[in-house]
Amino acid sequence: MADIKLIKNQLPATDDHELKDMDQAAVETAKKFHESFPQYSRTPLAHLEHMAGYLGLDHLFVKDESYRFGLNAFKVLGGSFAMANYIAERLHCDVSEVDYNVMVSPKLKEDLGQVTFYTATDGNHGRGVAWAANKLGQKSVILMPKGSTKERFDNIKKEGADVTIEDMNYDDAVRKANALAEANENGVMVQDTAWDGYEKIPTWIMQGYGTMACEAAQQMKAAEVERPTHIFIQAGVGSLAGAVIGYFANLFPDNPPIMTVMEAQVADCLYQTAEANDNKIHFATGDLQTIMAGLACGEPNTISFDILRNHVSYFASCPDWVSARGMRMLGAPIKGDPQVISGESGAVGMGFVATLMHDPAYAEMKEKLQLDGNSKVLLFSTEGDTDPDNYKKIVWGL
Repeated sequence: MADIKLIKNQLPATDDHELKDMDQAAVETAKKFHESFPQYSRTPLAHLEHMAGYLGLDHLFVKDESYRFGLNAFKVLGGSFAMANYIAERLHCDVSEVDYNVMVSPKLKEDLGQVTFYTATDGNHGRGVAWAANKLGQKSVILMPKGSTKERFDNIKKEGADVTIEDMNYDDAVRKANALAEANENGVMVQDTAWDGYEKIPTWIMQGYGTMACEAAQQMKAAEVERPTHIFIQAGVGSLAGAVIGYFANLFPDNPPIMTVMEAQVADCLYQTAEANDNKIHFATGDLQTIMAGLACGEPNTISFDILRNHVSYFASCPDWVSARGMRMLGAPIKGDPQVISGESGAVGMGFVATLMHDPAYAEMKEKLQLDGNSKVLLFSTEGDTDPDNYKKIVWGL
């Protein structure tokens, strides 16, 4: 069984120019936009008090995104807000003037004309883009990498998208989707990763993800915990991680939590970059096959990476068994704690923290991260059972 790997972030700091994009004003604008949706409700922040006691922590909170807009994952927050910003630009107005009612109005479609939104996805992001495009009365073209499951394909198809599973990995699917968008004069690429020349939409997507972080901070305060001491957040391209870490770095500039980014071991480009520490971004290559499909991305978002290199405390590389352990623990909680149905890409934080707290082989990592009886831990379960058959297979041991 492969081991978890952990490395302290010693990457050289930059001017931290991207951090301002995740400040409270930007995130509140995104949150207000999401609150205009009739489907909006704040997703639960599960307070696992008994699990915290069992593991030897003070508090353990898990943000449960399986309730987000009925889509079983957080990703729609990013795609929908990026689309709103794109529309605002096209209409020469501020995004604060584009709420849900404006987006679905017949007049908007008349003013906007026919647009086709393109993206590549393992499932959750593409479903969110397809759902939002469907609400707008617009088209969407979704490319999925090889190994994508029929369940996730079908969920995207149900939203009216033109969806295909390509014989290529995620990063190559992104390149193909972008080429298709560029070849269509009415095409728009809505991708949650950034590269040179493609930064605006990924920034809007990250701000949309900030709604989740903002809700969690407010919910912790309501539970009389003013500030988490530790945040564990998973990364694929790093957009989610950059959004969450950027938000909390802005929220607690003088006393930030210890923030750790976790990756699937076969796609640990951020960990590899931190390990090399040679002023180059390193890519993970190959098929990137992991149960954590949402984290199977080998090339980092350049905007997010700038935030991460300045504010992450540690990078962790996690084998699949870490996520599987987290899924089982959240799905069968200690009596008195709420159940969290957490999918493969959502549960790695639970498995990681539990392993460090209870496995003597990881005592040194636990000490490095300063995890103890005073720790107030915040995790993000970013998806539910988006692949129900695989969820049962892992949790029930079928």
